[in-house]
Amino acid sequence: MSRTPFVGQQEYFPGIGQIQYEGPGSDNPLSFKAYDANKVVGGKTMEEHLRFAVCYWHTFCADGADPFGPGTRAHPWHTSDDKMVNARNKLDAAFEFFTKMNVPFYCFHDRDMAPEGNSVAESESNLATLVGLAKERQDATGMKLLWGTANLFSHPRFMNGGATNPNFDVVTYAGAQVKAALDATVALGGQNYVFWGGREGYACLLNTNTAKELDHLGRFLTMARDYGRSIGFKGTFLIEPKPMEPMYHQYDVDSQTVIGFLRQHGLEKDFKLNIEANHATLAGHSSAHDLQMAVDAGMLGSVDANRGNPQNGWDTDQFPMDMYDCVQNMIIVLAAGGLGNGGFNFDAKVRRESTNLEDLFVAHIGGMDAYARALVIADRINSEGKLEAFKASRYSSFTKANGQRFEAGELSLSDLRDMAANGSEPALESGKQEWVESILNDYMFSRCSSKRG
Repeated sequence: MSRTPFVGQQEYFPGIGQIQYEGPGSDNPLSFKAYDANKVVGGKTMEEHLRFAVCYWHTFCADGADPFGPGTRAHPWHTSDDKMVNARNKLDAAFEFFTKMNVPFYCFHDRDMAPEGNSVAESESNLATLVGLAKERQDATGMKLLWGTANLFSHPRFMNGGATNPNFDVVTYAGAQVKAALDATVALGGQNYVFWGGREGYACLLNTNTAKELDHLGRFLTMARDYGRSIGFKGTFLIEPKPMEPMYHQYDVDSQTVIGFLRQHGLEKDFKLNIEANHATLAGHSSAHDLQMAVDAGMLGSVDANRGNPQNGWDTDQFPMDMYDCVQNMIIVLAAGGLGNGGFNFDAKVRRESTNLEDLFVAHIGGMDAYARALVIADRINSEGKLEAFKASRYSSFTKANGQRFEAGELSLSDLRDMAANGSEPALESGKQEWVESILNDYMFSRCSSKRG
């Protein structure tokens, strides 16, 4: 589906039209080489499978600043001393970009879209004003909101967390922000609502009551769930695991930790996981690992599509260009039946050295093409079934006789002992790791991969 291009009173990306699919033979950097939104793969179009979203924060707020220096990009939508004027300009720039990229969705934090005021009421009014304008632009262009969220980490009041803050007065501010962000998400028809822990964690055990903070977090999420449902939010609540940065020990460290937490607090029916690739790698996992753990628990909701720098121990939020990662991620997503109401959100930012407005387009094109290629490759891998057949063969002993009884819960530990004592030494069976890894290369680079054994 083609979005209606939007240009406000000022065109912020002049000379750039709506990005089109030109195919692998094109050398036009402002065109898709692999992402053909209407191409059918495995019974659905690429757009339906991938459900791409542009993030508001990195794309329109990040200016290239890092701990060692100020920003390198001067945004043309930040030209006024009036923050609300800049916010309106940024909104126009964002919808111009969304529709020129022809993505179906976008995501935002409350403070990305509207500035904080001098009081809770003024902050709510600022957000409501921008939400009203965003709704007009959504209606005019066909754009949709994938998810909204609240920034409970930037303001100094949240230096010790939002929902887990040891000061109840700060928790009330966190509640006010989440309430307003939920109101905004519902007003914009958001299909999900995300909680990113930010500073929900601790730096030092000597001054922290972790049991109390975790209990408060569970209580806070329950209150948010109840309020969201009360105002008609029918979408999915999402938790985004992250192991560190800014807090050294964050409570939402990885998929399995979050899954256990949600089950402990009875939230597993309303909440799923939003997996970010760079967060998984910071936790010492691959993004495929965290995706698979979420799938196994029936809790995969959405994906923040990015990658980290393996030489750096922080969240670099680079665009997803590593095809091995993208293909393995897509194998898991497709095998799980897709993302439902979720999507692939580019929680990624151009590098500090990339200073042209055109670079924003080139980066998103590259990420979209990478996942489009991965979709096609993963669909072939899953459809032809070699990997799945080999995986099934490794566990075939559990489909018969005593292995089947074990899975059915019919055996005791003593039974296992007696079977071992009366049996012979098990034969070593190769896991063929090198073979299964080489299959990815065959599918990615060989045109005759389907004929290979």
